[in-house]
Amino acid sequence: MRNSKRIEGIAFDWAGTLTPWHTIDVPDTWLQVARVIDGDDAPAIADRLLCAERELLTRCREEHVSATLDQVFQAAGVASGPEVLDAYRLAWEEHTFLDPAGVRVLRALRERGLTIGVLSNTLWPADWHREIFERDGALELIDAAVYSSEVPWTKPHPRIFANMTSAMGISDPALCAFVGDRLFEDIYGAREAGMPAIWVPHSVIPEEELGSGTAEPDATVVSLQELPELIDAWNNA
Repeated sequence: MRNSKRIEGIAFDWAGTLTPWHTIDVPDTWLQVARVIDGDDAPAIADRLLCAERELLTRCREEHVSATLDQVFQAAGVASGPEVLDAYRLAWEEHTFLDPAGVRVLRALRERGLTIGVLSNTLWPADWHREIFERDGALELIDAAVYSSEVPWTKPHPRIFANMTSAMGISDPALCAFVGDRLFEDIYGAREAGMPAIWVPHSVIPEEELGSGTAEPDATVVSLQELPELIDAWNNA
């Protein structure tokens, strides 16, 4: 159960939390990329890229060490020039848009004096995420962001949560709530790091991505729009 300390900050997972959950045909996204590399050999190239990505993501989940998109291309033996990366980003673009209520919720939390953070397990470089938040009008509302592609760890490793609270300027993790859609990476990870955890259970997590370990969230919300009222209730209790 959450302690009674006043919440000073709130950090969010990105994909499936600040963005709505999408069931994505990942093999098809790689096929779109492979067609730009070599139209004749696209299926074989796409398969190598998919296998490399799965291998790295499995390591991320099981060993809690980070990986990058560059490592995916390197492991697949595929060169990734500007045209290839543009094709990759275009294939994913429709899945990157912020929840329609996202900006309004982030602004409401900032108006309450809360520090806002983002903590994401991602293969993508930080610049891509900053561009996405800027496109959606949210960048100015985010005080700090930590991406696993930029540090050695992935959630649920406690070090990456410590990086997040430190980047937010919060010395006591109990003062910073974490919001996520995954019980293992987000809820278990945050609780192990000493942070109150809020679960948004609207994502259909594939079985192979569920991870190990279980955790009970301190609160559950069905939409981001419930967060300001929840934080008010916690801080006025």
